[in-house]
Amino acid sequence: MKSFFKILRYAGPYWVYAMLNVIFNILAVLFSLASFGLFIPVLQMLFHQMEIPHFAPAMRLEINAIKDNFYFYTGQMLEKYGNEKMLIYIGIVIIVLYFLKNLFRYLAMYFLAVVRNGVVKDLRNDLYLKILILPLSYFNEKRKGDIIARMTNDVQEVEWSIMSSLEMAFRDPITIITYLVTLFIISPSLTVFVLVLLPISGFIIGRIGKSLKRTSDKGQLRMGIILSMIEETISGLRIIKAFNAIDFANKRFQQTNNDYNRLMIRLYRKRDLASPLSEFLSACVVTIVLWYGGKLVFTPGNFLDAAAFLVYLGIFSQLMPPAKAITQAYYNIQKGAASVERIEHVLSEPEVIEERTDALHKHDFSHEIAYRNVSFSYVKEPVLKQIDLVIEKGKTIAVVGPSGGGKSTLVDLLPRFYDCLGGGIFIDGIDIRDLRINDLRGLMGIVSQETILFNDTVFNNIAFGMDNVGEEAVIAAAKVANAHEFIERMPLGYYTNIGDRGTKLSGGQRQRLSIARAVLKNPPILILDEATSALDTESERLVQQALENLMRNRTSVVIAHRLSTIQFADEIIVLHSGELVERGTHNDLLGRNGVYRKLYELQSFV
Repeated sequence: MKSFFKILRYAGPYWVYAMLNVIFNILAVLFSLASFGLFIPVLQMLFHQMEIPHFAPAMRLEINAIKDNFYFYTGQMLEKYGNEKMLIYIGIVIIVLYFLKNLFRYLAMYFLAVVRNGVVKDLRNDLYLKILILPLSYFNEKRKGDIIARMTNDVQEVEWSIMSSLEMAFRDPITIITYLVTLFIISPSLTVFVLVLLPISGFIIGRIGKSLKRTSDKGQLRMGIILSMIEETISGLRIIKAFNAIDFANKRFQQTNNDYNRLMIRLYRKRDLASPLSEFLSACVVTIVLWYGGKLVFTPGNFLDAAAFLVYLGIFSQLMPPAKAITQAYYNIQKGAASVERIEHVLSEPEVIEERTDALHKHDFSHEIAYRNVSFSYVKEPVLKQIDLVIEKGKTIAVVGPSGGGKSTLVDLLPRFYDCLGGGIFIDGIDIRDLRINDLRGLMGIVSQETILFNDTVFNNIAFGMDNVGEEAVIAAAKVANAHEFIERMPLGYYTNIGDRGTKLSGGQRQRLSIARAVLKNPPILILDEATSALDTESERLVQQALENLMRNRTSVVIAHRLSTIQFADEIIVLHSGELVERGTHNDLLGRNGVYRKLYELQSFV
């Protein structure tokens, strides 16, 4: 039940609706109790199964006194109006009572709908925000499909399994407590006997519930693997077809899907056991109560009279459905507990890139960026080792070196996608860890090799992340990025949808849209991460021209594999195995016969 209470904390903002639900549930229970309990003795008198009392005892706050007075006045009305009219009156009162009972029951569910859906909405919002905040290193270690499964299947499971149990959790305990109090008033000894029996059946149900939770946990994990395989298949479909791996991929998926199928069969069999098991245990309890209560009725000394026992059985029969519903709710909660834990695991992940409470605001860049003795590693092996580097305002710095040398990591530290483990990075003398993250990243524009576009219009992709952007500004940015001409030729111009990840565009067109987005942001610091490495010659020429337009009057850090594209740089930094081994202009580095010259000669030879 811990999982249930973890989710219930999200119900805090909706406490008013929850209280209204509780109030209306109490009213529904009271009218149910009245409609059932009060009229059994009346009908007994009506059909002459009980003698009509001819005097009433003094009225006192005791159950017997209240009962005897009720019988007396009901009997007087029966003698005054006759059987037929009394039967009609009783029928009308019962209809009114049942109408009020079901009206209040509906109102309870009416207000509960706000709580139920609000909790799921807030849970989904918190998950999405957490995913936006978590560091990139978290996603390097996780399957994307598993994260998607937690946001979709697991949240849906919480909605189906746990939130659907909210009604039973709020209503049925109230019903059971009210009925038990009434039963205790009628016969304390018989009710104590019942309370001894109920924990035994509860223990049996609880044992099966724990097994259900374990199976559900395995099932959700398997679903995460399935979603990962689907996502990887769609992303890598070209490779699968090219390597004739359709049968291989299909066989692997079917095996995983069959494992999931077997788990779900076990899960549903255990869950479906809840209803028949609880019904069987209920029948056992009713039989024992009938035996023990009958024994009390037949025992000399009038421990319990027949009429009271009949009322007791009637109320007890009303007690069993909510008890059975709570059993079903318990099974559902156990089934959803695994999903809650998977969701909680994401929500409780530490935010490695944290903003200090007294973080400084900074909206301009005046002097220089300084890497001072910067070190970093993803695991044990260091990726960067004691890097010292100063980038003056307005300068273009190129970063080159063999693959795996730490080039991308060096620039990823600047916008705090990761935090350096040793040393620090300073902008205008201020440690970037002392700045507000939004202000820090607001100073930078990033154009990467992997162009990230969204399934939206050209306009919205260029204006991404900015509010109240006019069409003129977007067009001006597109012209600087050499993108205006091909956009104008599209069916709806700037309002054409470009498809998932921009699949309707060529590689060069996608990159120029990415550059247009950076132009519109107009950042003082520009990061270019191999922005032209995946393009053909014609596209590279257009993109390179767009990049030159973008870098004009800006401080730029450029990562490049094609050394021909960075010969204009004010300074070239050469990284090798995480160390800064060379720095200087293109001509200076060629004259040193070092790592840079070897890279240059290899590319010239190719």
